[in-house]
Amino acid sequence: MIARALSEKALSLYQQFPALMITGPRQSGKTTLIKNLFPELVYLSLEDPDVRQRATNDPRGFLNNYPNGAIFDEVQRVPELFSYLQSMIDSNSDCHFVLSGSQHFLLMEQVTQSLAGRVAILNLLPLSLSEMKNANLPPLSNIENALFHGGYPRIFNQKIDPYDFHSAYLQTYIERDVRQLRQIGDLDSFVRFIRLCAGRVGQLLNVHSLATDAGISTKTATDWLSVLQTSHIIFTLQPHFKNFNKRLVKTPKLYFTDTGLACHLLGVEKPEQLTTHFLRGGLFENLIVLELLKLRYNQGKKSNLYFWRDSHGHEVDCLLENLDKLTPIEIKSSATTNASFFEGLSYWQRLAGENTEGGAVVFGGDISAKTSSGDFVSWRELERFI
Repeated sequence: MIARALSEKALSLYQQFPALMITGPRQSGKTTLIKNLFPELVYLSLEDPDVRQRATNDPRGFLNNYPNGAIFDEVQRVPELFSYLQSMIDSNSDCHFVLSGSQHFLLMEQVTQSLAGRVAILNLLPLSLSEMKNANLPPLSNIENALFHGGYPRIFNQKIDPYDFHSAYLQTYIERDVRQLRQIGDLDSFVRFIRLCAGRVGQLLNVHSLATDAGISTKTATDWLSVLQTSHIIFTLQPHFKNFNKRLVKTPKLYFTDTGLACHLLGVEKPEQLTTHFLRGGLFENLIVLELLKLRYNQGKKSNLYFWRDSHGHEVDCLLENLDKLTPIEIKSSATTNASFFEGLSYWQRLAGENTEGGAVVFGGDISAKTSSGDFVSWRELERFI
């Protein structure tokens, strides 16, 4: 098993709360993680029809079989359990439950209704660059390999070709999650929609334009985007709204939770094709924003990431918000440094004044460097932003 950075936080919260929930995309390693961290607990998958039927037909009787707690995987499949879990937890301080699921918004709705204050929630995304580095995995040999492989653990544990894995993943996702979340009649149109989303990675999310290109209504596009977010396929980065006496863009930017899947959707069949790919910059930006998000999640923290852009085209790719200070980050896929990379940061810092600290350009080079213009941070050394 590849060591996961979330393990320490998960073990700590398990001791403090009667229930621990880990959510994340399918195949991100949730089941492997919780089985290894909590071997003393009985494991049950609610994807199993027999287990799901027993839990649905008699929730109280089902839970009474596990007075000391258990692991319930894909728990959103039986929403009836949550109310009974609350009652059991409140009446028995010695039981501990570990819950996991891959449909984020459905889980959040059920948890806030039934287990508020009783459950700690963690997010597990695919492998981070630092986890790969610690495991000496080969994709870190260059940017193209890192982008193409993505971070799903089975690719590395089972030595599966990334193209084959993502092809199977996409098919399985449509057959399972999409049918569970929403009745989508034309699955071919949905796949085409996902591919169009991949073609907009790192860009402002224009739902109307996306709908037009996909040949669907804006409402349908909005619904399908919700499906993709609920199942952790995509995420959005919100703009920072601080008023600098400029008209600010208020549209979020679109990213994928795995760059390997985004590459597959774009038709990339081998990493070498990314060297000159027209979306190389957008994919690299996706990689860096995603890694910064993983660093937060693996500490059990919520996202503190934003971006900033005004109506004149001035932009900062990523802002890290810490209390009343903002750290601006520019993202460039180039392996060489250039003083012009700091132009956007300098413009924003003049506007922000005392509200900013630090700031750097994350670039595609292997060695970080301090220059008279500012700090260049290698894509391999993002831990400095923790």
